Amino acid sequence: MNVISILTTLDRRYLPQLHVLLTSIRLNNPGESFHLYLIHSDIPEAALGDLARWCGKQSYGFDEVRVGEELFRTAPASKQYPREMYYRLLAPQMLPEELDRVLYLDPDILVINPLRPLWETDLRGRLFAAAAHTGKTELANNVNRIRLGVDHDYYNSGVLLMDLSLGRTRIRPDDLFAYVEEHGPELLLPDQDLLNALYGDDILPIDDALWNYDARNYNNYLLRSSGTQNVEWVMAHTSVLHFCGKAKPWKPNYFYRFGLLYRHYIQLAARDWA
Repeated sequence: MNVISILTTLDRRYLPQLHVLLTSIRLNNPGESFHLYLIHSDIPEAALGDLARWCGKQSYGFDEVRVGEELFRTAPASKQYPREMYYRLLAPQMLPEELDRVLYLDPDILVINPLRPLWETDLRGRLFAAAAHTGKTELANNVNRIRLGVDHDYYNSGVLLMDLSLGRTRIRPDDLFAYVEEHGPELLLPDQDLLNALYGDDILPIDDALWNYDARNYNNYLLRSSGTQNVEWVMAHTSVLHFCGKAKPWKPNYFYRFGLLYRHYIQLAARDWA
Protein backbone atom coordinates (compact mmCIF):
# COMPACT_ATOMS: atom_id res chain seq x y z
CA MET A 1 0.00 0.00 0.00
CA ASN A 2 2.84 2.40 -0.78
CA VAL A 3 0.80 4.51 -3.21
CA ILE A 4 -2.03 6.44 -1.53
CA SER A 5 -5.14 6.33 -3.71
CA ILE A 6 -7.25 9.50 -3.48
CA LEU A 7 -10.81 9.71 -4.77
CA THR A 8 -12.88 12.82 -5.32
CA THR A 9 -16.17 13.46 -7.07
CA LEU A 10 -17.18 16.91 -8.28
CA ASP A 11 -18.55 18.98 -11.09
CA ARG A 12 -16.71 21.68 -13.04
CA ARG A 13 -17.63 24.41 -10.53
CA TYR A 14 -15.32 22.86 -7.93
CA LEU A 15 -12.21 22.55 -10.11
CA PRO A 16 -10.48 25.57 -8.46
CA GLN A 17 -11.02 23.98 -5.04
CA LEU A 18 -9.67 20.66 -6.32
CA HIS A 19 -6.49 22.48 -7.36
CA VAL A 20 -6.15 23.90 -3.84
CA LEU A 21 -6.76 20.49 -2.27
CA LEU A 22 -4.15 18.80 -4.47
CA THR A 23 -1.58 21.52 -3.81
CA SER A 24 -2.09 21.14 -0.05
CA ILE A 25 -1.66 17.36 -0.34
CA ARG A 26 1.57 17.74 -2.30
CA LEU A 27 3.11 20.32 0.01
CA ASN A 28 2.32 18.49 3.24
CA ASN A 29 3.08 14.93 2.15
CA PRO A 30 6.64 15.20 0.82
CA GLY A 31 8.06 12.01 -0.63
CA GLU A 32 4.68 10.29 -0.88
CA SER A 33 3.25 8.73 -4.03
CA PHE A 34 -0.40 9.38 -4.84
CA HIS A 35 -2.89 8.25 -7.45
CA LEU A 36 -5.88 10.51 -8.05
CA TYR A 37 -9.21 9.06 -9.15
CA LEU A 38 -11.89 11.50 -10.30
CA ILE A 39 -15.49 10.37 -10.78
CA HIS A 40 -17.54 12.91 -12.71
CA SER A 41 -20.06 13.45 -15.45
CA ASP A 42 -19.24 16.85 -16.93
CA ILE A 43 -15.60 17.90 -16.49
CA PRO A 44 -14.34 19.42 -19.79
CA GLU A 45 -11.51 17.67 -21.62
CA ALA A 46 -9.25 20.71 -21.27
CA ALA A 47 -9.61 20.63 -17.48
CA LEU A 48 -8.95 16.89 -17.42
CA GLY A 49 -5.82 17.54 -19.44
CA ASP A 50 -4.67 20.12 -16.88
CA LEU A 51 -5.19 17.59 -14.08
CA ALA A 52 -3.29 14.91 -15.96
CA ARG A 53 -0.37 17.28 -16.65
CA TRP A 54 -0.18 18.43 -13.03
CA CYS A 55 -0.28 14.86 -11.74
CA GLY A 56 2.38 13.86 -14.26
CA LYS A 57 4.63 16.70 -13.10
CA GLN A 58 4.37 15.38 -9.53
CA SER A 59 4.80 11.74 -10.67
CA TYR A 60 1.27 11.04 -9.40
CA GLY A 61 -1.06 8.67 -11.18
CA PHE A 62 -4.36 9.97 -12.55
CA ASP A 63 -7.52 8.26 -13.79
CA GLU A 64 -10.88 9.79 -14.50
CA VAL A 65 -14.15 7.89 -14.56
CA ARG A 66 -16.81 9.57 -16.62
CA VAL A 67 -20.16 8.28 -15.40
CA GLY A 68 -22.49 6.86 -18.01
CA GLU A 69 -26.22 6.31 -17.89
CA GLU A 70 -26.44 2.54 -17.42
CA LEU A 71 -25.63 2.25 -13.70
CA PHE A 72 -28.08 5.04 -12.87
CA ARG A 73 -30.88 4.10 -15.24
CA THR A 74 -33.24 3.32 -12.32
CA ALA A 75 -31.80 5.85 -9.86
CA PRO A 76 -34.18 8.44 -8.39
CA ALA A 77 -32.65 11.79 -9.28
CA SER A 78 -33.75 15.41 -9.34
CA LYS A 79 -32.36 18.90 -8.81
CA GLN A 80 -32.60 18.29 -5.06
CA TYR A 81 -31.17 14.76 -5.33
CA PRO A 82 -28.68 14.80 -8.21
CA ARG A 83 -27.03 11.63 -9.48
CA GLU A 84 -23.72 12.85 -8.05
CA MET A 85 -24.96 12.02 -4.54
CA TYR A 86 -24.49 8.33 -5.34
CA TYR A 87 -20.98 8.52 -6.77
CA ARG A 88 -18.83 8.14 -3.65
CA LEU A 89 -20.88 5.26 -2.25
CA LEU A 90 -20.87 3.44 -5.57
CA ALA A 91 -17.14 3.95 -6.11
CA PRO A 92 -16.51 0.21 -5.58
CA GLN A 93 -18.57 -0.47 -8.72
CA MET A 94 -16.86 2.26 -10.76
CA LEU A 95 -13.17 2.09 -9.80
CA PRO A 96 -10.73 -0.51 -11.17
CA GLU A 97 -11.23 -4.06 -9.86
CA GLU A 98 -7.59 -4.34 -8.77
CA LEU A 99 -7.95 -1.35 -6.41
CA ASP A 100 -8.82 -2.57 -2.91
CA ARG A 101 -8.97 0.68 -0.92
CA VAL A 102 -9.28 4.40 -1.57
CA LEU A 103 -9.40 7.59 0.48
CA TYR A 104 -12.31 9.81 -0.53
CA LEU A 105 -11.91 13.56 0.09
CA ASP A 106 -14.41 16.34 -0.57
CA PRO A 107 -12.89 19.16 -2.63
CA ASP A 108 -13.56 21.78 0.11
CA ILE A 109 -10.67 20.41 2.18
CA LEU A 110 -7.12 21.40 3.06
CA VAL A 111 -4.61 18.68 3.94
CA ILE A 112 -2.11 20.27 6.32
CA ASN A 113 -0.28 17.21 7.73
CA PRO A 114 0.54 13.69 6.47
CA LEU A 115 -2.23 11.37 5.31
CA ARG A 116 -0.35 8.08 5.61
CA PRO A 117 -1.45 7.25 9.18
CA LEU A 118 -5.08 7.46 8.02
CA TRP A 119 -4.33 5.53 4.84
CA GLU A 120 -2.79 2.67 6.81
CA THR A 121 -5.66 2.45 9.31
CA ASP A 122 -6.83 -1.12 9.94
CA LEU A 123 -10.52 -1.08 9.03
CA ARG A 124 -11.15 -4.26 11.07
CA GLY A 125 -13.56 -5.65 8.54
CA ARG A 126 -15.58 -2.44 8.20
CA LEU A 127 -16.63 -0.86 4.92
CA PHE A 128 -15.53 2.63 5.88
CA ALA A 129 -13.58 4.71 8.37
CA ALA A 130 -15.22 8.09 9.00
CA ALA A 131 -15.55 10.79 11.65
CA ALA A 132 -18.59 12.20 13.39
CA HIS A 133 -18.63 15.90 14.25
CA THR A 134 -19.60 15.76 17.92
CA GLY A 135 -18.97 18.09 20.82
CA LYS A 136 -20.31 19.33 24.11
CA THR A 137 -22.23 22.20 22.54
CA GLU A 138 -23.43 20.50 19.34
CA LEU A 139 -26.96 19.15 19.01
CA ALA A 140 -26.85 18.21 15.32
CA ASN A 141 -25.35 14.78 15.94
CA ASN A 142 -28.20 13.68 18.21
CA VAL A 143 -30.85 15.32 16.03
CA ASN A 144 -29.60 13.44 12.99
CA ARG A 145 -29.52 10.14 14.88
CA ILE A 146 -33.16 10.59 15.84
CA ARG A 147 -34.12 11.77 12.36
CA LEU A 148 -32.66 8.67 10.67
CA GLY A 149 -33.58 6.25 13.45
CA VAL A 150 -30.01 5.02 14.04
CA ASP A 151 -28.05 4.26 17.21
CA HIS A 152 -24.60 5.31 16.01
CA ASP A 153 -23.12 8.78 15.67
CA TYR A 154 -23.92 10.76 12.53
CA TYR A 155 -20.83 10.42 10.36
CA ASN A 156 -19.61 13.08 7.96
CA SER A 157 -19.22 11.75 4.41
CA GLY A 158 -16.53 14.26 3.37
CA VAL A 159 -13.63 12.01 4.41
CA LEU A 160 -14.06 8.27 3.87
CA LEU A 161 -11.44 5.55 3.92
CA MET A 162 -13.15 2.85 1.87
CA ASP A 163 -12.61 -0.90 1.59
CA LEU A 164 -13.47 -1.31 -2.08
CA SER A 165 -13.20 -5.10 -2.05
CA LEU A 166 -15.87 -5.36 0.66
CA GLY A 167 -17.88 -2.63 -1.00
CA ARG A 168 -18.18 -4.66 -4.19
CA THR A 169 -19.99 -7.36 -2.21
CA ARG A 170 -21.92 -5.29 0.38
CA ILE A 171 -22.99 -2.12 -1.46
CA ARG A 172 -25.74 -2.69 -3.99
CA PRO A 173 -26.94 0.16 -6.19
CA ASP A 174 -30.53 -1.02 -5.92
CA ASP A 175 -30.39 -0.66 -2.12
CA LEU A 176 -29.42 3.01 -2.45
CA PHE A 177 -32.02 3.72 -5.10
CA ALA A 178 -34.78 1.98 -3.11
CA TYR A 179 -33.93 3.94 0.04
CA VAL A 180 -34.10 7.27 -1.82
CA GLU A 181 -37.38 6.21 -3.47
CA GLU A 182 -38.92 5.49 -0.07
CA HIS A 183 -37.34 8.23 2.07
CA GLY A 184 -36.51 10.99 -0.42
CA PRO A 185 -38.52 13.78 1.25
CA GLU A 186 -36.80 13.05 4.59
CA LEU A 187 -33.24 13.43 3.28
CA LEU A 188 -31.58 16.73 4.27
CA LEU A 189 -28.00 15.92 3.21
CA PRO A 190 -28.70 13.13 0.72
CA ASP A 191 -25.27 11.50 0.28
CA GLN A 192 -24.48 11.78 3.99
CA ASP A 193 -27.91 10.54 5.04
CA LEU A 194 -27.52 7.52 2.74
CA LEU A 195 -24.13 6.68 4.26
CA ASN A 196 -25.52 6.83 7.80
CA ALA A 197 -28.87 5.15 7.21
CA LEU A 198 -27.56 2.22 5.17
CA TYR A 199 -23.96 1.72 6.29
CA GLY A 200 -23.54 3.54 9.61
CA ASP A 201 -23.12 0.26 11.50
CA ASP A 202 -20.29 -0.68 9.11
CA ILE A 203 -18.14 2.39 9.87
CA LEU A 204 -14.97 2.48 11.96
CA PRO A 205 -15.00 5.78 13.92
CA ILE A 206 -11.93 7.99 13.57
CA ASP A 207 -11.00 11.20 15.41
CA ASP A 208 -12.49 14.21 13.66
CA ALA A 209 -9.97 16.55 15.30
CA LEU A 210 -7.27 14.74 13.31
CA TRP A 211 -8.99 13.51 10.16
CA ASN A 212 -12.06 15.65 9.50
CA TYR A 213 -11.78 18.87 11.48
CA ASP A 214 -14.87 21.04 11.00
CA ALA A 215 -13.28 24.43 10.36
CA ARG A 216 -16.42 26.24 11.61
CA ASN A 217 -16.19 24.78 15.10
CA TYR A 218 -12.87 25.89 16.58
CA ASN A 219 -14.47 26.89 19.87
CA ASN A 220 -16.14 23.49 20.24
CA TYR A 221 -12.86 21.66 19.76
CA LEU A 222 -11.17 24.00 22.23
CA LEU A 223 -13.92 23.40 24.79
CA ARG A 224 -14.09 19.64 24.52
CA SER A 225 -10.28 19.36 24.77
CA SER A 226 -10.14 21.62 27.85
CA GLY A 227 -8.15 24.18 25.89
CA THR A 228 -5.58 21.78 24.44
CA GLN A 229 -6.69 21.88 20.79
CA ASN A 230 -5.78 25.50 20.09
CA VAL A 231 -4.53 26.84 16.75
CA GLU A 232 -0.98 25.64 17.38
CA TRP A 233 -2.27 22.14 18.15
CA VAL A 234 -4.33 22.08 14.96
CA MET A 235 -1.39 23.15 12.82
CA ALA A 236 0.82 20.46 14.39
CA HIS A 237 -1.64 17.55 14.58
CA THR A 238 -4.70 17.95 12.34
CA SER A 239 -4.27 16.44 8.89
CA VAL A 240 -7.63 17.24 7.29
CA LEU A 241 -9.27 20.66 7.64
CA HIS A 242 -12.79 20.46 6.24
CA PHE A 243 -14.63 23.67 5.33
CA CYS A 244 -18.11 22.27 5.91
CA GLY A 245 -21.37 24.11 5.45
CA LYS A 246 -22.61 26.81 3.12
CA ALA A 247 -20.02 29.43 4.12
CA LYS A 248 -16.85 28.79 2.10
CA PRO A 249 -13.43 30.43 2.55
CA TRP A 250 -13.03 31.27 -1.15
CA LYS A 251 -16.21 33.37 -1.02
CA PRO A 252 -16.48 36.95 0.32
CA ASN A 253 -17.14 37.59 4.00
CA TYR A 254 -15.98 34.21 5.31
CA PHE A 255 -15.36 34.90 9.01
CA TYR A 256 -14.29 31.57 10.54
CA ARG A 257 -10.83 31.18 12.00
CA PHE A 258 -9.07 29.22 9.24
CA GLY A 259 -10.24 31.32 6.30
CA LEU A 260 -6.89 33.14 5.99
CA LEU A 261 -5.06 29.82 5.90
CA TYR A 262 -7.27 28.68 3.02
CA ARG A 263 -6.65 31.92 1.13
CA HIS A 264 -2.92 31.38 1.57
CA TYR A 265 -3.29 27.99 -0.13
CA ILE A 266 -5.27 29.63 -2.94
CA GLN A 267 -2.14 31.70 -3.66
CA LEU A 268 0.12 28.64 -3.43
CA ALA A 269 -2.16 26.74 -5.80
CA ALA A 270 -2.15 29.61 -8.30
CA ARG A 271 1.67 29.30 -8.50
CA ASP A 272 1.52 25.50 -8.51
CA TRP A 273 -0.90 25.34 -11.44
CA ALA A 274 0.50 28.25 -13.47
